[in-house]
Amino acid sequence: MRECVRTERGQRMEAVRLIVTSRRALAGSGDGARIMTEAWQAYALAQAIGSRLAVSGPPELRGEALGLTELAGRGCGVLDTPSIDVADLRAAQLTDLGDARGALLDLATLLVELGMALVAVASAADDEGTYWQCMEAIDAADESRDRVREMLRRLAARDGEMRERHKAPG
Repeated sequence: MRECVRTERGQRMEAVRLIVTSRRALAGSGDGARIMTEAWQAYALAQAIGSRLAVSGPPELRGEALGLTELAGRGCGVLDTPSIDVADLRAAQLTDLGDARGALLDLATLLVELGMALVAVASAADDEGTYWQCMEAIDAADESRDRVREMLRRLAARDGEMRERHKAPG
């Protein structure tokens, strides 16, 4: 097993586990305020994953990963910052990216679910401020998902090239 940094609670937290936790928390959010908090958490996690990929991920992903970091940061920025204890901040618990492809696939799913949840909040919003926060956050989720899809495409292209090299004689 790889050596990895441990959180304060002593747990090794891979990206996929944190994304699954975020998806469950988002699905379990009953009201608009809780959904907005989970949206902020999801963007912070996407930002942390993008940052990790930009620094230590495959070279062909680094530009798109930087873009994801910026877009996810914009998602956090348009939403009111929730009052969250540092120990509960999922992005701060990220200690290992794990399988980049698996993390990106799960992150893409989280971003789709996030967009749908924000549409529901925007549709039920009683005030214009919440409505427009949701609209901008939905836009950030869509653009972030596009970056994730591009990274997945680049990984697939790289893997295809590697398979071709192994097949080639010589």
